[in-house]
Amino acid sequence: MTETVVLKLGGSVITDKSGACAIDHARLERIASDIAAREGLFVILIHGAGSCGHPEARRFRLDRGLDGENTAGIYRTHAAVCRLNDAVVDALRNEGIEALGVHPLGMALADDGRLVRCETAHIRLMLKHGVMPVLHGDVVMDLTRGASIVSGDQLVAHLAEAVQVSRVGLATDVPGVLCGGTVMPRIDRNAFFASGIAGSQATDVTGGMKGKVAELLALAEKGIESNIFHVSRIGAFLDLTDHGGTVVAGSR
Repeated sequence: MTETVVLKLGGSVITDKSGACAIDHARLERIASDIAAREGLFVILIHGAGSCGHPEARRFRLDRGLDGENTAGIYRTHAAVCRLNDAVVDALRNEGIEALGVHPLGMALADDGRLVRCETAHIRLMLKHGVMPVLHGDVVMDLTRGASIVSGDQLVAHLAEAVQVSRVGLATDVPGVLCGGTVMPRIDRNAFFASGIAGSQATDVTGGMKGKVAELLALAEKGIESNIFHVSRIGAFLDLTDHGGTVVAGSR
């Protein structure tokens, strides 16, 4: 039976986040091969910005909105994330996947940094016709701030609910949610506040692991669990086998 899943690639697994749009093409090739090897899945792929977008957003202070002097940051940031999106799409297409980049700047709207509207009808049509939509964290127009950054994690939560996917997976550069250096096999809202999860230490305007888990906990409370695992375990997630990571679940 065909099922629809959301798979999100963290920006840190496909770029060097300490560099300037340093794309890891070899990693992208391996990921694309993993996805192409699995049949019977409709995949909505979302990726973070990594070093292709975060530095620009920080430089132009887009996390604080528009101030009359940083409007050029909209173009600069969007152009950077589009370069990465093109590389992801190219890697997938080289493996025979009919992938197509979808840019949130033209389809989403935020209010005070939170995604409030995102068109999904064409995402459903793409899946119906065998096209893999590839979205990414992006700068979008914002009703309160003028512009803001919508993370890939916000998109994950929105699309998972709107498209009614069966599974959500997030591939990261760590084996799961860590507490004291140990992977937490399951985390809910109570465990999250007790764990003291730290944010990313690299340049990141979207909250790192702490922001990621917060988005997924809200999704879990709506009945959709998520999985966080090391990027090398994408195949295990797609195959429904043990990925050795963390399940983000609703409160019991």
